[in-house]
Amino acid sequence: MTEPTFAEAVLGWYDLHGRKDLPWQQNMTPYRVWVSEIMLQQTQVATVIPYYERFMQALPDVQALAAAPADEVLHLWTGLGYYSRARNLHKAAKRVVDEYAGEFPLDLPLLIDLPGIGPSTAGAIASLSMGLRAPILDGNVKRVLARFHAVQGWPGEKAVHDRLWAIAESHTPHSRVNHYTQAMMDLGATLCTRSKPSCLICPLQAGCQARMLGEQTAYPQRRPRKSIPVRKCLMPLLVNPLGDVWLQRRPDSGLWGGLWCPPQLDDHRQLEALIAREGWQAAEPQVLEPLRHTFSHFHLDIQPLLIRVEHGHGVAESGQVWYNLRQPSRLGLAAPVKKLLQRVESII
Repeated sequence: MTEPTFAEAVLGWYDLHGRKDLPWQQNMTPYRVWVSEIMLQQTQVATVIPYYERFMQALPDVQALAAAPADEVLHLWTGLGYYSRARNLHKAAKRVVDEYAGEFPLDLPLLIDLPGIGPSTAGAIASLSMGLRAPILDGNVKRVLARFHAVQGWPGEKAVHDRLWAIAESHTPHSRVNHYTQAMMDLGATLCTRSKPSCLICPLQAGCQARMLGEQTAYPQRRPRKSIPVRKCLMPLLVNPLGDVWLQRRPDSGLWGGLWCPPQLDDHRQLEALIAREGWQAAEPQVLEPLRHTFSHFHLDIQPLLIRVEHGHGVAESGQVWYNLRQPSRLGLAAPVKKLLQRVESII
């Protein structure tokens, strides 16, 4: 009896143990798969599910997403992080509606051309919802393939990535590619985990070179460590007599692009200049507990200041809002800002 091929072993395992009840696997369409794939980038399934379900309830198809205000999209994304994903999702939806009459193109290069869709995401959309043969190479799949073939090096390096991509292409079957794609993601998420792989029940154990070497957790190699710099800022939480907090909309590009935040200032001189410019009468700042927020490439140490203000020049201008904590608007808020607003609500 011949040994099953890589794909046959994976598919056999999927039939018995693969995940088949995830929300995006029900009523599967390119739109539903696409949104799930973007949400799942750098985020675990358990975290994504409630966000996905709320998103689908509010924006059930690509036409609804394309027509939605940017603030609504960012509001639904608040807490998932990596907000450029949401902005690109919105841009891509508009292009699908404008250029393809609301139907995702059945062509990998055209899918990859849409904002925020790389080759692996395009492969997932094409294979899971369109039945096209297309490889994927997300983090889970990289780990499975790097271990099975004992691929040396960090996958972030081009040569290592290219080798893994070629391996992924070679293993992708010509039939049941939708099940194979899901199975590969499931294997990495549930068995071939980063720190404690379940090798004894893995369908690929017989041919896994990392297991033969007894070095499963050495593959794939981790990103070379670099010290993460620390940045600091003042974040004044300016509260009017009604208990509303003054927020500004950040530019679309850069840190927290398109989200609503309190001012992010370098020092007290900038704070004094802001208060003078707006014509507020300000009470003495109340220093709140500092908050550290970690991005992929630096730590941001936030020193929040609760400042009660009154009068000023009247209503907020464009790009500004007095945010009502009791009846909050549906705006996109960065996760640390949401925490700080909750603190303010508990104090005032």
